Amino acid sequence: MAGLTNFRLLSFDVYGTLIDWETGLMIALQPLLSKNDKTDTYTRKELLEIYHHHEASQQQKTPDLSYCDLLATILSHIAADLKCESPTEAENKAFGDSVGKWPAFPDTVDALRRLAKHYKLVVLSNVDRNSFSTTNAGPLQKFSFDAIITAQDIGNYKPSLKNFEFMLEKVNEKFSIGKAQVLQTAQSQFHDHHPAKKMGIKSCWIVRPGAEMGNREEEIFDWKFDTLGEMADAVEKEAQK
Repeated sequence: MAGLTNFRLLSFDVYGTLIDWETGLMIALQPLLSKNDKTDTYTRKELLEIYHHHEASQQQKTPDLSYCDLLATILSHIAADLKCESPTEAENKAFGDSVGKWPAFPDTVDALRRLAKHYKLVVLSNVDRNSFSTTNAGPLQKFSFDAIITAQDIGNYKPSLKNFEFMLEKVNEKFSIGKAQVLQTAQSQFHDHHPAKKMGIKSCWIVRPGAEMGNREEEIFDWKFDTLGEMADAVEKEAQK
């Protein structure tokens, strides 16, 4: 099996891998829960499962809807499941606009800087361009990726294979890098690792211990690290051999 340093490009999921989207979502749901006196009614796991169900369902129904608008759309469905009163339009918009404020994992930016010495770094994210731009300007400290591909650019959401086909086409056009030299680097089994395998793309699972969303009974990966920082450590160690 090829080593980590045999690849030329990392295709990143962002929210869940680089950005702590579960913590971000829990913070974004607090106004709804507080308003309805349900702050302590549901566990983190219950809230995230309800969110993930509605997110995945809406992504299938409206694959061309931008992510911030999709979040604004599903908040009322989440509220109904949580037995909360229906949110106002302003509350829906605030929930959708929260994406750019979700925090980065503490190891993310340093690990990106180290990995950039060995690979082209490409974003393949399910969010819209504006949400990612806000994230990049804030939590990701204006890190310079080699290419940025969002669901808005594709008109579809992962785990659709169209997103991976689009990414492979673009990186081949821009960098002359083929599929065998691309390593999908992500937390979500549902959004990234299962479809990557179907596409014949090798993958590195950034587990982010305690993560609830995107998990599957069948765990698919070629490499596995708890954090992106640990992956960067392994790459540097391998490169020194």
